[in-house]
Amino acid sequence: MSVRPWRDITRRKSRQIMVGDVPVGGDAPVSVQTMTNTVTADAKATIDQIRRCEEAGADIIRVSCPDVASTTALKQIVRAARVPIVADIHFHYKRALEAAEAGAACLRINPGNIGSAARVKEVVDAAKANGCSIRIGVNAGSLEKDLLEKYGEPCPEALVESALDHIKLLQDHDFHEFKVAVKASDVFLAVAAYQQLAEAVDCPLHLGITEAGGFVGGTVKSAIGIGNLLWFGIGDTLRVSLSAEPEEEVRVGFEILKALGIRNRGVRVVSCPSCARQGFDVIRTVQALEERLSHIRTPMSLSVLGCVVNGPGEARETDIGITGGGAGKHMVYLSGVTDHHVQDADMIEHIVSLVEAKAAEIDAAEAAAAQVQAAE
Repeated sequence: MSVRPWRDITRRKSRQIMVGDVPVGGDAPVSVQTMTNTVTADAKATIDQIRRCEEAGADIIRVSCPDVASTTALKQIVRAARVPIVADIHFHYKRALEAAEAGAACLRINPGNIGSAARVKEVVDAAKANGCSIRIGVNAGSLEKDLLEKYGEPCPEALVESALDHIKLLQDHDFHEFKVAVKASDVFLAVAAYQQLAEAVDCPLHLGITEAGGFVGGTVKSAIGIGNLLWFGIGDTLRVSLSAEPEEEVRVGFEILKALGIRNRGVRVVSCPSCARQGFDVIRTVQALEERLSHIRTPMSLSVLGCVVNGPGEARETDIGITGGGAGKHMVYLSGVTDHHVQDADMIEHIVSLVEAKAAEIDAAEAAAAQVQAAE
């Protein structure tokens, strides 16, 4: 494939930290996070939800720890999880100490609302002793009173100043294993704040448009805000905040990364909106294929086009393609080349089997290459 410089994204240089065994920042892949919405004290329900998020591809998962019952359950949750667990802490510094001892990979705090300098030091000491990183979470909805009085309202400068104040609290205790977020529900405010912060610090940045809304509206807002920042090289990890199940946040996060060519996981579907020319029911077919192929983790592309207007052209750019034809007979493309026809009734099963076979082929080739490299 030819070089396409107009697709290049120059990523902001940041130092790297570790969240458990997941590197964040530097040249590490942009990681996708979500947060459970179960009662954390209910370890079984929380673990079940974590498992669904892991299956969707989550790299890091956050759980809220508002009380002792939550931090008590956290030890069992951490042991069961396959990905690093971040403990979300507000106000109660003892919850941070308990979470660190329970095995949390990261503490999400605002150092400024933890309490006195002595309490901040206790939290930092606990993080150091237990190998925890820290995420400083600044939010437009909970800015400090003095900053609101100074600026009159939440604005990019206020969010950045809050972040820098919190950073200093950690650096004063010689703690540098932190990442920072400056979230807002307003896309313009969030993007401007992240742009300013990116120029002021070298730590990893956690992206998000907070309280973005329901599945459709929140996805659109997040794609615009997070997508713009990523396009300009800003961001090392992200969470799409939706009033939806957390596994949906993970799927949307990966779709944003896939759209920008930053990170690919699973099948990228190229499909038309359908019209009177369609040779099959494109909308239902795509819905069925997305559901049937949700277990595929191997990156690949699939085009599903209802007719020959754009079908052949799109198929040339994808691993597997199908274009609608007449009399219920449709053309299948493999690696961009016309290969064979399939009847309408067999189409979905046939495409699923082709994708699964292609995924197995790619995985086997990668495994063989890895063995050769290890032997050298």
